Amino acid sequence: MLTKAPKVEISFREVYSFPSTNYGAFGLFRYPAKFIPQVVLYILREYAESQDTIFDPFAGYGTVGFASRIAGNRYELWDLNPILELIHRAVLVEAGSEKDIAKLIDNVIVELKKDKGYFYPDWSNLGYWFPEEFLELLGKVWFNAHATDIPQKPALLLALLKVTRYFSYSDEKVYKLYKSKRAKAKVETLLSTDYRRGFYSILRKELLNTFTKLFEFRKLKPKDVDFSIKTGIDALSQDLDREVDILITSPPYLQAQEYIRSTKLELFWLGYSESFIKKLSSKEIPYRKDVPDVSVQSDIYESIRTMISSRKLVSMYERYFKSTIHVLERLSRKVRKKMFVFVGPVQVENIKVPIDDIIAEHFISLGWKHEKTYVDRVKSRAMFNTRDAINPASGRKNTRMETEHLVVLSR
Repeated sequence: MLTKAPKVEISFREVYSFPSTNYGAFGLFRYPAKFIPQVVLYILREYAESQDTIFDPFAGYGTVGFASRIAGNRYELWDLNPILELIHRAVLVEAGSEKDIAKLIDNVIVELKKDKGYFYPDWSNLGYWFPEEFLELLGKVWFNAHATDIPQKPALLLALLKVTRYFSYSDEKVYKLYKSKRAKAKVETLLSTDYRRGFYSILRKELLNTFTKLFEFRKLKPKDVDFSIKTGIDALSQDLDREVDILITSPPYLQAQEYIRSTKLELFWLGYSESFIKKLSSKEIPYRKDVPDVSVQSDIYESIRTMISSRKLVSMYERYFKSTIHVLERLSRKVRKKMFVFVGPVQVENIKVPIDDIIAEHFISLGWKHEKTYVDRVKSRAMFNTRDAINPASGRKNTRMETEHLVVLSR
């Protein structure tokens, strides 16, 4: 029987003082299942040294990178979703002085209103998500946005993405692409008003909010450190080309909605093709079919697998753990010091699945030391689900995660 270290209750929000979970760069854009910055900042404060290189193979929004800049550590981020690169470039924008922002925003709005051409996404369902009346306006604005070469372009694009989703049938209050009754009513209301004037008014506010977030991040005194960003990365087949000191990551959730689907609307307007986005979606864990035949070294894993009655759920369960363990085990070979894996326990057919224990058991069998597992009670976490939403991975109603667990492993 493998011996795991004890679990330690903690509130990362209390042990690491920080203005708020959405302060500065950490609240620049809505993204599903984001790391709260306090978790990563706590890890870097307690476990990392200034010369350490930090690595996140499932970087998502990029929290590990932004926290590393505050701590002064080099970092490398990977993710399947290419929106990571845009978010990261937006955070690094030199916004100038706060006094110059109003003038900058005025100039941007003037440029976006010009009649130079139209850009429309390569998306067969474009008409389903946008009324025809909005498409002419959006097409002109996005043509000009893509054509601009101002240094603040990444920040402009992020703000424009928010307004574009607001002017769609997608419910912008829900992470996944979801056509709700509320969103339909919103569009009808917009159509009954001077929506062109309203569009630019809302965009102006979003641009101001975006630059305000950038100024907030500047107050945290982030360091100018070396970094590497790789997107469109299939972590199941990609290898590190250098050693890193510390791996910090939060793998995809066992029964999460598709992450690519949650930002599909944004990716289309950024210019990615339908075939490319479908290719990305096919590589998501736990939905992909080409799963490596990995032996998960955990008695808990085997015990739970035999308890699941649905073949579909057994397949999903196996795909998830084989894929996640394969990625972490292969990449761990180039991790010199420690790994921190942040996961949440879930239920499959009302069976509790302690993902943290399964990961700990597997890596103990490989010779890693399990130092401890921190247990943080979730204060509030908006994820993919709406009330009573059915999860496509399980076919069951979503339930809110009550705790999240940080597994600490060392050489």
